Amino acid sequence: MRRVRPGTQASRGGAGSRAAGEERALTSVAAGDRFQGEEPGDTPRLWHVTLSVSGKEAPLPEVRRALEQLAHDHPFFLTSRYAVDHAEIRYWEEARDLHDAAAVALRLWGEHRQTAGLPPWEIVGLEVIDRATYHQRIAEGYGPPPASPVGVHPF
Repeated sequence: MRRVRPGTQASRGGAGSRAAGEERALTSVAAGDRFQGEEPGDTPRLWHVTLSVSGKEAPLPEVRRALEQLAHDHPFFLTSRYAVDHAEIRYWEEARDLHDAAAVALRLWGEHRQTAGLPPWEIVGLEVIDRATYHQRIAEGYGPPPASPVGVHPF
């Protein structure tokens, strides 16, 4: 049995195959060059997501407990702020493109409503920006403040 690297096909002696004992030529790749078949949208990227929700008033301890449970359940959870009638959740999402990151973000509240015990609030705002834009905004002083301390905090 011949072993082949994942993503390649075993040669069966057709055009382009090497003769027995012939070595394959090595090529170098300059820094920053990309593999020819790789499209920028094919590799996952990090997106900074800010999700805003609001609705009828709920007891603060219940809102806090639910957001803490969401933080436990959802990977990449960064921070959230809350009040009796609204909350803001900020986190990093790994996705192929903005459309995928936004789709996941728009499902987050509804999919975790039961398991985390979240209030029956609706999504009223969504911002999804790439990592470079997030860091550019921070550097220029007009973006959201860095998410520290990490965790669940009142407004």
